[in-house]
Amino acid sequence: DLALAQWADLPSAPTVNMPARADSNNPTYWRDGDFYILNSTGTQLVSRGSDQFTPYWTQPVWVDSQDHLPLWIESVWQDSDGTLFGWYHHEPAGVCSGSNLTAPEIGAVVSYDGGMSFVDLGIVLASGDPVDCNAKNGFFAGGNGDFSVILDRDQAYFYFLFDNYGGDLSGQGVAIARMAFGDRQNPVGAVSKYFQGDWTEPGLGGRLSPVFPAAVGWQQSNTDSFWGPSVHWNTYLESYVVLLNHACCAPNWPQEGLYIAYNPDLSDPAGWSAPYKILGKVTYDAGYCPQVIGTNPGESDTAAGQVARLYVHGRSDWTIVFSKDGPPAESEPVPEPPAAPTEGP
Repeated sequence: DLALAQWADLPSAPTVNMPARADSNNPTYWRDGDFYILNSTGTQLVSRGSDQFTPYWTQPVWVDSQDHLPLWIESVWQDSDGTLFGWYHHEPAGVCSGSNLTAPEIGAVVSYDGGMSFVDLGIVLASGDPVDCNAKNGFFAGGNGDFSVILDRDQAYFYFLFDNYGGDLSGQGVAIARMAFGDRQNPVGAVSKYFQGDWTEPGLGGRLSPVFPAAVGWQQSNTDSFWGPSVHWNTYLESYVVLLNHACCAPNWPQEGLYIAYNPDLSDPAGWSAPYKILGKVTYDAGYCPQVIGTNPGESDTAAGQVARLYVHGRSDWTIVFSKDGPPAESEPVPEPPAAPTEGP
């Protein structure tokens, strides 16, 4: 099994901080020789620099509609003509009366000026399950969110790896959906969820089969589930790689660790390797939102090679080095994260 032979090590490296606060996957892209990154905390900032290690110029991002605020732009893809397509996590208010619980949805945006402003194209992924206002996880009463999107190597489909937070336990966990490349300008109604071996369920309200199922549902106070997938194509491994948070096993999503899994073919949701732990709980912030960002020109959060940087919640203290040979005979222990900084970034 090719996936079982793949491995990742985490040598420590000088700390690099993203230019703005991070609260999700942070999409990156190249434009006219510059490196761009979008950071979201419910509103967006876009930063530009020569690469991820040099000073950035940062400005707010304008969105043409307030219908789906707050939103977190978590993935982008840039067309050959410079059109930038993006996808966002939205948390509607007023889902549960007298409660701050919400039920996220996933929407689409497009930018014609390199990410300085976006046009809202609408919601493309939403749960069909009723909200559960008695949910005990601390944040969500259901919904679909906390995701990343990647275009396959044939440029046939955009694939969404996302979380399903409600309904029966059998449907909870990290799920997958896809949209034809040709539908990117008109995405509403064009996304299909994977369910029981096929892609026939609608993105808006359809059923799904998780690829990384929850062990204990999000309605429970002791939730045990992967969430927040961040996926990239690894040119060295010739495989897709996903990083996962793992919430366990108390309210408010305490982070047990960060995990990794591999799959050479996104059209085969059963092809993902079993996730294995690469890092314990970090000691700063909440330790959420792991992602890989490639370090070579043209690489990004969706494309990287053998050596890249690992970020957690907007901060990188590690290089991530991928191997085709699997773990050593006696695997090194999971590295301990560094202590929290005494000052801000």
